[in-house]
Amino acid sequence: MQSVNRMLDTHSEALLAQALTARIQPHLSAARIAPETLPDCGGLQLFLLNDDFPHDALSPSEMDWALNEPAYWMFCWASGLAQARQILSNPELVRGKSVLDFGTGSGVVAIAAAMAGAARVVACDIDPASLDATAANAALNGVQLELAGDFFQLDEHFDVLFAADVLYDRANRDFLPAFLDRANTVWLADSRVKNLQAEHYTQVASVMAETLPDLNEFDEFRRVNVYRGQRG
Repeated sequence: MQSVNRMLDTHSEALLAQALTARIQPHLSAARIAPETLPDCGGLQLFLLNDDFPHDALSPSEMDWALNEPAYWMFCWASGLAQARQILSNPELVRGKSVLDFGTGSGVVAIAAAMAGAARVVACDIDPASLDATAANAALNGVQLELAGDFFQLDEHFDVLFAADVLYDRANRDFLPAFLDRANTVWLADSRVKNLQAEHYTQVASVMAETLPDLNEFDEFRRVNVYRGQRG
């Protein structure tokens, strides 16, 4: 497991933005990655796809790549933004605790947990590019994270586990019992699942959030349902 803890200077920030841009430009020629400050997130920044990217003018090869090899890390998805806001508004959820962020994507939830005073944060994702982006975003915000690629190789127990937008694939619901085996409390946020029926999980809130950059999603995908999982 890799640890990340460094603050960027302006030159390093530019180099990381260039490196992340180089990952996607062979596939999306008009794309670039740049740091953006998220709204209502206490100054949290992420390296994201440029807001003026021409979504409606993709070539067939670009569309094929976007559909079949999506770079989830270049967006801050609505559910991740909602969880980051939840953590930063309620730091007692993570302060002094060990936290696992499952399917970290851009790392936004893991970074929010670190900013809110978590004692230890592990960002987990099977996509190596996502972990590279998460490391860059952690550096951008000057926080310490650990990076892990395989959830099932993490044999330790965590105080809190977060997972945002991971249930769109019904097969991923098999993770729900495993989450509760691995953490005292599980927080799920999902804009695609409107009425989760799973043992030990309860819906506790429904909030509005947006994907950044804006994908002009229907309002139904801007409403994020929040579920808490606890045994007993």
